[in-house]
Amino acid sequence: MPSIDIVLHLSYDECLAHYEGRIGNVRTRSLDGRWVIFPAEAIRRVVSRDGVHGAFRLNFSDQGKFISIEPLAARR
Repeated sequence: MPSIDIVLHLSYDECLAHYEGRIGNVRTRSLDGRWVIFPAEAIRRVVSRDGVHGAFRLNFSDQGKFISIEPLAARR
């Protein structure tokens, strides 16, 4: 399963816009510099009171369909 590592920093208000459907996709850069677009509903799984902040791994099917998002452990 292909995956892409990203860093997200979205405020709670930005997440709310995604949650309410005013914004359908999240666009960000991967750690290796590629632009990545994925469904905004994915951040519902990782949003907190402060929004979404940190490094995450996006998993996709072989056909490029979004499957999941998971937090990455802090690098030391």
